[in-house]
Amino acid sequence: MGRVLPTMHEDGSRRWIRSKPSDGVWFRRRRVVAYALMALYVAIPHLRMNGMPLVLLDAPRRHFTLFGYTFLATDTLLFMLLLGTLALAVFTFTAVFGRVWCGWGCPQTVWMEFLFRPIERWAEGGRMGSMNIDKTGKHLSPRRLAKFAIYFVLSLALAHTFLAYFVGVDALTVWVTRSPVEHPSSFAVMAITAILVYLNFAYFREQTCTIACPYGRWQSVLLDRSSLVVAYDHGRGEPRMKGTKDRVANAGDCIDCGACVATCPTGIDIRDGLQMECIHCTQCADACDSIMESVGKPKGLVRYTSREILAGEKTHIVRPRTVLYPVALAVVLGAFVWQLEHKEEADVMLLRSIETPFTENADGTVSNQVRIKIANRAGVDRRYRLDVVRAEGARVIIPVNPFPVAKGATATVSMFVILPRSAFVDGDHMITVRVSDGVDFSSTFPYRLLGPQGETGLARERREEDEAEEAAERMAKRGLRPKERQR
Repeated sequence: MGRVLPTMHEDGSRRWIRSKPSDGVWFRRRRVVAYALMALYVAIPHLRMNGMPLVLLDAPRRHFTLFGYTFLATDTLLFMLLLGTLALAVFTFTAVFGRVWCGWGCPQTVWMEFLFRPIERWAEGGRMGSMNIDKTGKHLSPRRLAKFAIYFVLSLALAHTFLAYFVGVDALTVWVTRSPVEHPSSFAVMAITAILVYLNFAYFREQTCTIACPYGRWQSVLLDRSSLVVAYDHGRGEPRMKGTKDRVANAGDCIDCGACVATCPTGIDIRDGLQMECIHCTQCADACDSIMESVGKPKGLVRYTSREILAGEKTHIVRPRTVLYPVALAVVLGAFVWQLEHKEEADVMLLRSIETPFTENADGTVSNQVRIKIANRAGVDRRYRLDVVRAEGARVIIPVNPFPVAKGATATVSMFVILPRSAFVDGDHMITVRVSDGVDFSSTFPYRLLGPQGETGLARERREEDEAEEAAERMAKRGLRPKERQR
């Protein structure tokens, strides 16, 4: 039966990939990197910088802490610059080094190839154990059940660690030590996350890379002929010929053993050229080097190289995309760092009353409630003093002044400004609010108080009405209607 995709047969049925591990130089290097990344993934939620978690993406509170800096939902420019930096970093890295992220750093590859697949081989006896129960007709053996049980325990651990990035280690500890009945919504989030992790590594597996992930489709525009890729040397290997005996004079070095296909975690044949499903994991390079060494041929039939080199052309390190991408990355990253360093120690927002814009009092005065929302970005607790300027004759009531705000927190205090009715010309009165912490932050904010329409405003309305009536009378004398005048 043929195949449409590496993971699909012609009839649409699933082709399960059971890759054979190939020990070699690249595999040992990847294993060191993978275990280091696993340890880093588990450790990050427990690490702190500047008294704050190293990484905490607190979505409910809309506080995002990265490497000791807290970003708020209002930091639109910073978020745009950060996302632009990440995107340009991906473009630059891919243009120079190809898809090494997929094979060396992607969590899907790291956990699948260096944790879940080794457990599967240990439990089911290598490549001979079939994952397709319906095709084989086999029942779930005790070893397979043990594998799924281990998968589920690992999924629970990974899900809890993943949630620690969003809720923090302290909150997660509370969840774990209490009954799920006390926090059903939190338990539901954890359970759903664990199930998704389990299904990913137990069922979807390499299909997450070949079908769900868009990165493979991007490579058609991110790579060029000079980009570093894992490739088969067609000129040296062809024409391929099975075996090592009775080889013809013009036979290539490839003995068509299929070792590169058997070891590929996505099931492709690297000899077919650059493919979307290739994650550049170098498993095929290690497998081919082992075969070449055993048959007395030079290593490197499958290796890191570029399509230019394979075609016998001179490679170009400096080219438009390796110049433009890094320059754009440097500009965006520089703007991000500059904005980060010049970020104010506090965010202040002035809001109106939720109920009415103003209140007319019995003594002829007008009261405005101003809600002042302060986000403390400093690394320590602060007390913010509030003052009102350009409000002659006003009475200002502030229940708590200075107003305390804890580090990294956001709090709101109400201020009441009372002015005589005559102060509101044309229905408003401008004031200036000064907010300062007495240490690093001091800033002023103009604010428009609302009130009843003043005498000037009423006179202006009467004048406009009189002018409109006079204009209508003039048009009537000329025999024109207002609509005709407009035309």
